[in-house]
Amino acid sequence: MTDAPSRLGHIKDPESDPLLKELFAESRSQRGGRVLNLHLTQGHAPEISYAQRHVIRAIRTKTKAPQSLIELGILRAAQICGCEYEYVQHIPLSMKAGLTRAQVDAVEHWRDSKVYDERQRAVLAWVEATMTRMGDVDDAVFAEMSRHFTAQEILEITFTACLYFGTGIMMKALRIKLEPESRAAAEASR
Repeated sequence: MTDAPSRLGHIKDPESDPLLKELFAESRSQRGGRVLNLHLTQGHAPEISYAQRHVIRAIRTKTKAPQSLIELGILRAAQICGCEYEYVQHIPLSMKAGLTRAQVDAVEHWRDSKVYDERQRAVLAWVEATMTRMGDVDDAVFAEMSRHFTAQEILEITFTACLYFGTGIMMKALRIKLEPESRAAAEASR
């Protein structure tokens, strides 16, 4: 048996659970035949994994906020919580959504960078303030978000960043191992 995907170890007999079979089959179909260590770990709680899969699908396909800004918020949340797994996984997704490599590389030092427009800077400031101040965001940062986005878009960006921040914390606590092919895919996008 190969190395465990996380501190939780391997799932015993995942093929006997119809929900896990469905989730893993979906993962394989979307990822060239493989199931990410994140999904293998979340498989220890199939119902929660199933529910989260639907939330993630809605974030990726049903938001009014542009996907590039959703991904920008995810990248910044992953950096703030220090989750390499999440950050690396979202590099290709961010670029597919329309961010440039320069924008991806500058996320951590976005205030000093010239690669972002006003809307992107508003998202980065909002996510950073939300995460680092534990939700106690000042009125000026909110006013800038409100200048660029509808209430629905603000909620979508906020909900997504908070979800991925929390997921990043979980990934770190459970020490989910980054797949070498995921790192390679992120590097190939350079």
